[in-house]
Amino acid sequence: MEYVYAALMLHKLKKEITEENVTSIVKASGTEVNEAKVKSLVASLADVNIEDAIKAAPVAAAAAAPTAAPAEGGEGKKDEKKDEAASGKSEEKAMEGLSSLFG
Repeated sequence: MEYVYAALMLHKLKKEITEENVTSIVKASGTEVNEAKVKSLVASLADVNIEDAIKAAPVAAAAAAPTAAPAEGGEGKKDEKKDEAASGKSEEKAMEGLSSLFG
């Protein structure tokens, strides 16, 4: 994952995504560099338009989706409380799942 972050950082800074640049960023983060992963990443990104890939990412689409307006009167407040409670429970379940991965 750190290699992808390095490539995104280089893209954001409008720097060329090369093996040398990715290696420098990963080393600066204090992580050991796996040269095979660096080569693979750079080769994979050679024909990719990163800007288009970022725009097409599902997270970006979900963040841009408009939210529904609450119903008139007091019903809107009740719905909001239910939504908050439901999202809190699903977030808790997700965290439980993550914690089981890491012991």
